[in-house]
Amino acid sequence: MSAGSTPLMQQYREIKGRHQDAILFFRMGDFYEMFYDDAETAARVLGLTLTSRNNGGAAEVPLAGVPVKAVNEYLRRLVQQGFRVAICEQVEDPKTAKGIVKREVIETITPGAAFADDLLDGRRNNFLCALHAVGDRVGVAAADLSTGEFRLATAGAGSELDTVLSRFAPREILVPGNGPAAARRPRVDEALVTERDAWEFDPALARDDLADHFGVLTLDGFGLGGGDDAALGAAGALLRYLRELQPAGLPQLAPPRLERAGLTMPLDEMTRRNLELVEPLRGDVAARGDVSGTLLGVLDRTRTPMGARLLRQWLLAPLLDRREIDARLDAVAALVEDALARDALGQALDGVRDVERLASKAAAGRATPRELGALGASVARLPEVERALRRLAEGGEDDASRGGPPPNHTIAPAARGTSTESPPAVPPPLDARRSTLATHALHRLLAAWDGCADVATALQDALVDRPPVAIGEEETIRAGVDPELDELRALCAGGKDAIAGIQEEERRRTGIGSLKVGFNRVFGYYIEVTNANRHLVPDDYQRRQTLTGAERYVTPALKAYEERVLTASERIEARERELFEALRARVGGEIRRLQCVAAAVAELDVLASFAEVAAREGYVRPVVTDDFALDIAAGRHPVVERMMPREKFIPNDVRLTEDARLVILTGPNMAGKSTILRQVGLIVLMAQVGCFVPAARATVGVVDRLFTRVGASDNLVRGQSTFMVEMSETSAILHTATARSLVLLDEIGRGTSTYDGVSIAWAVSEHLHERIGCKTIFATHYHELTQLADELPAVRNLNVGVREVGDQILFLHRLQPGGADRSYGIEVGRLAGLPDAVLARAREVLHVLEQEALVDDERRAASGERRGRAGGRRTPRSEPAADQLALFAPAEPHPVVERLRALDPNALTPLQALTLLAELAERARG
Repeated sequence: MSAGSTPLMQQYREIKGRHQDAILFFRMGDFYEMFYDDAETAARVLGLTLTSRNNGGAAEVPLAGVPVKAVNEYLRRLVQQGFRVAICEQVEDPKTAKGIVKREVIETITPGAAFADDLLDGRRNNFLCALHAVGDRVGVAAADLSTGEFRLATAGAGSELDTVLSRFAPREILVPGNGPAAARRPRVDEALVTERDAWEFDPALARDDLADHFGVLTLDGFGLGGGDDAALGAAGALLRYLRELQPAGLPQLAPPRLERAGLTMPLDEMTRRNLELVEPLRGDVAARGDVSGTLLGVLDRTRTPMGARLLRQWLLAPLLDRREIDARLDAVAALVEDALARDALGQALDGVRDVERLASKAAAGRATPRELGALGASVARLPEVERALRRLAEGGEDDASRGGPPPNHTIAPAARGTSTESPPAVPPPLDARRSTLATHALHRLLAAWDGCADVATALQDALVDRPPVAIGEEETIRAGVDPELDELRALCAGGKDAIAGIQEEERRRTGIGSLKVGFNRVFGYYIEVTNANRHLVPDDYQRRQTLTGAERYVTPALKAYEERVLTASERIEARERELFEALRARVGGEIRRLQCVAAAVAELDVLASFAEVAAREGYVRPVVTDDFALDIAAGRHPVVERMMPREKFIPNDVRLTEDARLVILTGPNMAGKSTILRQVGLIVLMAQVGCFVPAARATVGVVDRLFTRVGASDNLVRGQSTFMVEMSETSAILHTATARSLVLLDEIGRGTSTYDGVSIAWAVSEHLHERIGCKTIFATHYHELTQLADELPAVRNLNVGVREVGDQILFLHRLQPGGADRSYGIEVGRLAGLPDAVLARAREVLHVLEQEALVDDERRAASGERRGRAGGRRTPRSEPAADQLALFAPAEPHPVVERLRALDPNALTPLQALTLLAELAERARG
């Protein structure tokens, strides 16, 4: 018989034919087996032994297997490397099956669709995205199968789409197989791209599928209208794909929520990366998941996984509506001021597990007894959370009894240096705090609060205090819940006592004092009578076994009891499973309520985290306005100051107004220019997220976009040099920024020649000042740019102070008016450990350059030359000095050069010139 003709392999090939793009885990008893190419792939990736069946028709088929009990680790490794895995289970009892056991694929696990904790990071979402282009717009649908989140957005092709995708950070992306290039080639690192048939993205089909799935007649209630075809097409394809992966259904999937443009600030990849919002710049650190050097690492004091996920979402989507920002800030202020309530809230949240994912597992029929027990224990803590929330939202105790500061006080920053120009901090008015709190985020959460107390009661009443991982390992259902289960347990637990009772009864009935009741695996329960007492055996005894000195019997009553006892354990497991699945289905039916309360807990957790950091680190509430101005007094970098000894970080003031909106920032390397740029960006972003900020005082005019170009590196993957990356990022800024944007630039143009670089930096500055008119800080080593302050009315020069002590320099890390006159590059090189010989030669070269520049300026002044003008403005010199090559001349002039300098070519005859040329050539060679 050939391998392909065995019934088992025929079943395998039929199932594998429906899942050709996945590795098929084929359940066979206590193992998942893989065959053919799947076995060879798994053996290579997982380090498994490749073998074949010992005998039979499948003896030549490649085979590899993994134990069922250890499957999660193998799944994790496969999925992390981008493979899809289809789980094919035995769906009938092998003991009762007639012929081949029936098997079905119960789920397909992909990088973007996973439930198991081993495959997920509890502190971040696991999004699967789909893209669909309609005209010049691309619809984005994003779903997290583990939490049930379902979000839609639209974006323009190119950088706008990249910005949306970077916020979701999907593990997998669906695209139409023959769709537009913009949708088929998304720029998302490490995301698996899956192509689907183009018809699956049809918006009309999507409307019907979505309405049917969510049980509605129209999608109008979800805010999806006729102009949302791009997003609808993506949502329809995503829903169809998820249904294929999860044949049992998607009850946890929440109705889609369309994110309209203009509500949150888009953050492009370079800004997110440069500011190190959620991932550090160093790739090796980011790969380990270490966020200690990021803004997320500073602000994350959340107590729950869903709070941690929401914090990450908020940091990547700052608000644009001042009222929404103030609502969050009001809530944080209430938490900062009431330290006792904040502490009580923190303690209540400490015991809350991942309600969002646990509820989703329950709804999908995937939760284990232990996970359902954790859900019950978590929901049972929500009354404590509600009490803390109510105290905060309704005002709590009077101010005199509060553990925090009085209401008109903002947390003073810990002493880290003093501001040179700004007056002492003046807190924003909170006179109407009680009435204001009625509209802030805490009150909104309280008004919609549903603690799901009935769910907690049902779970805690039904489950034992410590449920096992799986049914059958230990007791799962609490005693007293089900009479049938209690009877079975009593029968099983009381077996020895019952046997002793039967034995005593039979001794009395027969008069045989030595009679005993025993058990073995072959005959089950039996009654043993010695040969000396055989004449006393009653007629209803049935002989089963003859021994040397005794006979063994059974009775109808004993066999009936045996049947009850021997099947009790199996019946207990079956009954517990039945009761547990009913309980899980009941809890899963409350998925929408549980998702709502999980979202409320997550928001509370993030707000409490903001307040905790503000209180500990000395942050203040920013004044957020719709005006242009940005005014930061004694601002600090939230990440850098945490990495330094306390009191060492030097704060700085930054003020940008319409009349002084572009700052040219100069100073040497290592002086702190990049730190100042980043701290301004982070303070603005934190304010618009709704967080207190590290400053003595801050007034932030809401910005619509925040752009940073700080540092540069080659992008070898995309085939771009350092300069190309720099220019591409700058181009994106100039094409996208508006008058309400904040632009932070560092060293534009340094990736090319000095004169090209200065020219580009000059032109970029003029464009930002005149054409766009946005708030800008431009850090540069091109001192020529300081001339802009003389030519453009809204340009100001600042520099980072340096003090010279002999031949040493001291970085003051403090901003001061005016431009820097030196770069101190050689001194910085000395601090970096350059050899003394290199430093000495560098000083010689610098001296030559300075002397040439001085001679050149004197020559120009004497000849009456003026610098060229462009549009009536002075521009930097764009031509090198004629004698620039003198820089590379030897320290002593060569004799040939001296002889040439003394020659008068007009006084030489042709013969003399040839003779002299031969002589000089010989001397040059000598």
